[in-house]
Amino acid sequence: MTRADLIVVGAGLAGAAAAWAASARGLDVVVLEAYSPGHRNGSSHGSARIFRRAYPDPLYVRLTGRAGELWRDLEAEAGERLLTLTGGLDYGAVRDPEGLHAVLTGCGVPAELLTAEAAAERWPQFDFAGTGPVMCHADSGVLDPDRAIAAMLRLAAGRGADVRFSTPVRRLAATGAGGTGGVVAETDSGTFSAPVAVLAVGAWLAPLLDGLVELPPLTVTQQQIFHFAPARAPLPGADPWPVFICQDEAANCYGLPGGRDGEVPGAIKVGEHDPGKITTGRDRDFRVDPAARDRVIGYVRGRVPGLDATPVNEVTCLYTWTANEDFILDRRGPFVIASPCSGHGAKFAPLTGAFIADLVAGRPSPEPRFTLAAHRGGLQEPRGADDPDRLAPAGDDRGREVGRRLRAEQGEHGD
Repeated sequence: MTRADLIVVGAGLAGAAAAWAASARGLDVVVLEAYSPGHRNGSSHGSARIFRRAYPDPLYVRLTGRAGELWRDLEAEAGERLLTLTGGLDYGAVRDPEGLHAVLTGCGVPAELLTAEAAAERWPQFDFAGTGPVMCHADSGVLDPDRAIAAMLRLAAGRGADVRFSTPVRRLAATGAGGTGGVVAETDSGTFSAPVAVLAVGAWLAPLLDGLVELPPLTVTQQQIFHFAPARAPLPGADPWPVFICQDEAANCYGLPGGRDGEVPGAIKVGEHDPGKITTGRDRDFRVDPAARDRVIGYVRGRVPGLDATPVNEVTCLYTWTANEDFILDRRGPFVIASPCSGHGAKFAPLTGAFIADLVAGRPSPEPRFTLAAHRGGLQEPRGADDPDRLAPAGDDRGREVGRRLRAEQGEHGD
């Protein structure tokens, strides 16, 4: 049996960040990842994820500020660029640019509110006609998950962490009364033990913790993203495309420079934030939903004339949703549950790692809303898996409709 101070199960962004932060605090860390490096089975892969400060909730605005500082610390330690700022645009009546502007500026984040005409002059690759005001803020851009994961694991290994790929955990067990003896993790290549284990496994969280920790309802969906080539070849030295989010009655889309995944120079990654087909980590089929493809193409054709509306490639990934899209960062006995999820957790990765290391050290959850009790209704009205509003923030009619669709799909898929 291999013994360590900490077992981290899962080496996506959250798990890699946990290993980086915990090893920096002197812990002897073992990382157990079920798949090979850079695999495409979960939620953290690829060359592009959005970093943004624009949230309607001041909590997340504040946390993005702290996360941004830690991204720069990670870059300095790793000696490479992992986050590139491009600026960000938010538009559409449901997105509520005026409300976002008030929240950001109220939190001290510089932001600008433009008319649709002024925004179109500055960014002619978009069609903002009839959208109302457009909010822009400079502290937004693109982070590189594959390189960030590799950097954090490399740095952790340099401090003695034992990082093992292709090592799925077959069984977890708490030892001693109430888990006071720690955790045992069984794999095909051996057994590992530690006083604490971090579970950062995304869609595999509920199956792995079954019978060990009572979790709130989690819904796994298969999402799809598409890359589109610029309608005209980018000019040398041209400003990068901004990150953009459009939410109105017709679309709930986001976009960002796609990096290596785009395959052609200047390709832009576009996807929907609405939940896709309900699935599991084990059962997902990797097939792109034709209806989602048609919706995204329709959005690009109607709102982004700077792109050729024929995708150059397409791929799927997984989201693990909580009922209200808040994260789960909490500890029960020897288990630290890390689910910074619902499709918006990547930007927080270095900060998430620090929060996880605090939980390992016995400190409380970094935010009451992120506790298991809160998600089970301790701090808010409980929303079960069959609640049609379970993905809807208060007052969000679009979210309620999404919740109803998820409920219908759950019945359709028998789960």
